[in-house]
This record gives sequence, structure tokens and C-alpha cells, in this order.
Amino acid sequence: MTERPPVSAHGLVRHFGDIKAVDGVDLEVRQGEIFGFLGPNGAGKSTIVRMLTTLLKPTAGQAWVAGFDVVAEADAVRHAIGVALQDAAIDPLMTGTELIELQAVLHGIGRDEAHRRGTVLLDRVGLTAAADRRVGTYSGGMRRRLDLALALIHEPHVLFLDEPTTGLDPMSRVALWEEVRRLNSEHGTTVFLTTQYLEEADNLADRVGIIDKGVMVRLGEPEALKAQVGSPTLTVEVAATQTELARQTLRQFGDERPADKGVAVRLKGGAGEVAAVVRALDDAGIALAHLELNAPSLDDVFADATGHRLEGAGAPQVAGPPPGARRGRGRGRGAPTPESATR
Repeated sequence: MTERPPVSAHGLVRHFGDIKAVDGVDLEVRQGEIFGFLGPNGAGKSTIVRMLTTLLKPTAGQAWVAGFDVVAEADAVRHAIGVALQDAAIDPLMTGTELIELQAVLHGIGRDEAHRRGTVLLDRVGLTAAADRRVGTYSGGMRRRLDLALALIHEPHVLFLDEPTTGLDPMSRVALWEEVRRLNSEHGTTVFLTTQYLEEADNLADRVGIIDKGVMVRLGEPEALKAQVGSPTLTVEVAATQTELARQTLRQFGDERPADKGVAVRLKGGAGEVAAVVRALDDAGIALAHLELNAPSLDDVFADATGHRLEGAGAPQVAGPPPGARRGRGRGRGAPTPESATR
């Protein structure tokens, strides 16, 4: 019998009354990769994570995590995974050390081993100095890093991170990215990361799956997906009264693309056509307020697949690894216990 990949699903469906939140999703996550699951709010990302982590039962279809069926072998799945959900609820009156020790007890880890692992993990996520402070005094970034440490206490096979940087400032986001990369690189644990931030998926993920309205619309390596889109996107902003004229003028240079502002086209002639575009707009009597040329991005991939832009495209930009830097390889957190299942 062929060994199953760390995460796989076939025909996964989830209904909430008349609403079909997930509609027949197939996916496979390879051993040791960071898999980025990208999509807007309400696309079905968190619902899929909750099914894969046994917090929700599928309406139809099957899924396996760490080789176990998420319905028939839910207890085995919980022992094999780490989970850090975006709505994590951490007791503000307990200290970081106390929460680490409690999580260890819930996983049946002895006192001495729990102390050893806790010390290492708190140091790894940069919380040693704050270990004996009440969590209520932690910043948002510190809480997310503590949640990651809690996720790692039992050394799980697969780590699920559900929008781990939502609401964090850019510096805290970068710090968490670096920790995920380091954990992945040093330990080789598979990481399943959901996000609505384009730069997060682009910087962290070895492969990405893009979901919209409960349906998987693209799957592959970020660079390969962007290469499929092809030409760069040219966006121009003009006065509202001249928008339609600008649209007509730009059609000769490429197919129109979705745009949050102004008019955008896929510039089939590449950057060399920009001067010709400016001349054509000038000849048409159009006053140009702003012009921007962008290489294909994951947002272009999303727009190409769905006809609209990803709302996460507007997220704060933060620095990624230097060009050519190797993406990480990963590791994971406490499986949902009765006490942590609502996190």
C-alpha cells in the first residue's frame, strides 16, 4: 500500500444549511513543504482547516492527515498535528511558562521533559524574558509566537497555521515568518499555512493552492503560477469622466484585467510598450494621473482565475527573503484538546 502524503483530501464538501462553504476540494500536501492556502475572507480556507484538524466533520468527501482519516481516526489525527488558529483564546492570567506546562500535561508529557521542551521553545520564539509574565501583558505579536510554541510542545508531524499574522504589524509579521521558515528548515515538519496576504504566500510557500468561493482555482509553485499569467499588468488612473475613453484606448495594447482603481490591461508587448501607451493616451486627449507597471503576481494569478482581485493584495508590504533565498522546511503545535479546541 502506498504511503499517504501528510495532508490529502478528495471531494471535500462542507455545507452550513443552504450555504456550500467548501465545494469538492481536492488537495495534496507533500512531506516537508510549506503549503500556502491563499484566498479572500469567506473563501473556505478556515473551514477546510477545521475539517482537516477534526474540528468540523465534512458533509461529503474524505481527508487524511498524517496518514489517518479525519473522521474515522480523529483521535490519532489530533495526536499527530499541531494547530494555531487565528481566533486563539489564551488565558490572560496565566504566564507563558504556565501555559506551556499545561499544554504539555494535556499531551501526557512528563514534568521534566515538559520543562526542557518549554525552555527550548520559549527561547526559540523569543519569549524567554517574558516567560514569567502574565499573557495579558503580551503584545499581539508575542501572543502569536506563544501560540506557535504551544503548537510545537508535542513535536507534531504536521503544523496548521490559520492566518497566523492577521492583525500584526509588519515587524511582528516578519518575525513570525522567520520563525516558521527556521522551524521548517531545521525540522522538516510539513506546514499548512492559510493566508489572505499575497506576500506571505509568495515568501513562505513552496507551493500554493488558491481557493475562491469554496472551489480550488489554482495549484502549483508560486513562480510557475505567475509564469502562466505571462505579460505584466499596466494600470492607469485618469479622471472619472475619461475612464471609458482610456479603456477604449488601452484595448489595443492588451486584454483588460480587473483593477481596484483605474483601468488595467495585460501589456502583451511588455515594458517596451509603456512609451507607446503614454503617447496613445496623450493623442486621445487623456490626462494621465498615475501609471503603474507590475510583473505578474499571485494577485494576477487569482484575477486570471476568478475575474476579480484578492482583497489581501492591499495588505501592508513587508520585506521577504533576499532574491534567490531558499524557502524553509517546517514543524508544528498542540493538537486540539477539549481545552484548546475553541482556539
